[in-house]
Amino acid sequence: MRTADRHRVAVLVLPGVPALEFGIATQVFTTDPHYDVVVCTDGGPGPVPSAGFTATATAGLDALIGADTVIVPGYEDIDTPPPADVLDALRAAHAGGARLVSICVGAFALAAAGLLDGRPATTHWQYADQLRRRHPKVEVVLNRMYVDDGDILSSAGVTAGLDLCLHLIRRDQGPAAANARARALVAPPRRAGGQAQFIERLRPEASGHQLGPLRDWMLDHLADDLTIDVLARRAHLSRRTLIRRFREETGTSPMAWLAAARIDRARDLLETTSMPVEQIGGLTGLGAPSSVRAAFHRHIGTSPQEYRALFRHSTAIANS
Repeated sequence: MRTADRHRVAVLVLPGVPALEFGIATQVFTTDPHYDVVVCTDGGPGPVPSAGFTATATAGLDALIGADTVIVPGYEDIDTPPPADVLDALRAAHAGGARLVSICVGAFALAAAGLLDGRPATTHWQYADQLRRRHPKVEVVLNRMYVDDGDILSSAGVTAGLDLCLHLIRRDQGPAAANARARALVAPPRRAGGQAQFIERLRPEASGHQLGPLRDWMLDHLADDLTIDVLARRAHLSRRTLIRRFREETGTSPMAWLAAARIDRARDLLETTSMPVEQIGGLTGLGAPSSVRAAFHRHIGTSPQEYRALFRHSTAIANS
């Protein structure tokens, strides 16, 4: 907090803001006596057309100047950068010492302002590749609930925005205050930012198709001992050329893609069968149960057993 007064939170509302993200950004702080909350938008006070409701702004962009924290929830048209005066206001707020926070695709606004260049940030997993392609200078951290980079913080989807707001209270006032606010909201007191988003799949989408047959073959041979040399021979390419082309098409290396594909397959088996982890490790090429557990903790942030308890399909298991 930069003054002895209450911490001033400015929530920047852009057209199409989702109701739940707007509610999280305002509700967490509005009833806390340590914070003052103002809702602002481009064009000054008034209604803002939103997703299924109308948000009401009480201030214009000038409210961002002098704010201690600026929160940017998601908005509708992420294919188009916000207006220049919005981006200028975000830059000015940051230059003035404000802490900037994005929820879900609100990260696109911060990125459009150039504020995420060279910095780690996250967004909803469905839009992470789009953020990476549009803003290549941003270090997009895909598999995280939220990222705290000091004066700029970003969260994944809607509920991760709640986790991040509670994290802000924890930073400002300590664990006891954050826990008390969580109890009032009937929310988990803490889900660490390092906890993984439960994304649909880990392996990235390919933007090219030249190596598509090789990737399909890899998916059919996950249990095999696949090395760079094996893959290069299969693709009739040198090791160096394979690695370069694979990265051009997927944004990652062949072995990193393979590791993600193996975990994706293991997740499918945990969700739809009652196979023991030992058998799943053999079928996917992840190896011994200890190796499966280590891979899940590293990439998913939980154990195979905990993942199965959360996502197993009881009807499929009953019929397996």
